[in-house]
Amino acid sequence: MSVPARPCPTCGNPGAGRFCSSCGTQRDGTTCAGCGAPVSPAARFCSSCGLTVGVGAGIVSRDRTPWLVAALAMAGLMAVLLIMLVRRSPAPAAPAEVAISSDASGEVPPDISNMSPRERFNRLYNRIMTAAQSGDEATVTRFTPMALMAYAQLDTIDADARYHAALLKVHLGEVDAPRALADTILAQNPGHLFGYIIRGTVARFRKDQPELKRAYAGFLKRYDAEMKAARPEYAEHRTSLDDFRKAALDAR
Repeated sequence: MSVPARPCPTCGNPGAGRFCSSCGTQRDGTTCAGCGAPVSPAARFCSSCGLTVGVGAGIVSRDRTPWLVAALAMAGLMAVLLIMLVRRSPAPAAPAEVAISSDASGEVPPDISNMSPRERFNRLYNRIMTAAQSGDEATVTRFTPMALMAYAQLDTIDADARYHAALLKVHLGEVDAPRALADTILAQNPGHLFGYIIRGTVARFRKDQPELKRAYAGFLKRYDAEMKAARPEYAEHRTSLDDFRKAALDAR
């Protein structure tokens, strides 16, 4: 006896077998795997306990919450590892410092670390005097202590070195030490013009007009004889000598 064809409760295709030849749905129904209650072939959920049955039982859940939690945990772990690696990494080595850093113009002066004390002292003195003439007080203030330190390291000190040191000290606002250096120059080299220039510079700084006039008078009195002596330091400071002589002549 043939079994009459029946439509599939899921896809509607007619058939007589236990399962639909098109979608595989069981034609005669089934029971709930959770509670054992009968479930119709087209049902997706058990009417007694709510468990997914039938075609819906094979559907994979699309809830991504567990995956998101796992991803966030992994990202946090990687961040912690990165911070630990950065903290343990050695700091990059700083570039070697030059003896004198660049000035306001960006120019880097020569390295004076390998120079002799006298070369270092002369180099610093010239730099400071150039800055003083241009009104760069920051450079004067910064490098004058370095120049005086180099002066203290000199093996021998002549009139030229004392003259440089005296002018540097005047720029620092000192008056007693420069005057003592002037006295030493004149004691060792009577009539040396540098001694009078230092005395006059200190007098101008202190606004001591009588002392300034005495310095002018001594300078002019010794000028001709000293210039004939042709001291090497006079050639280097010829501009300073000419300026002081002009000021002395104007003050008469």
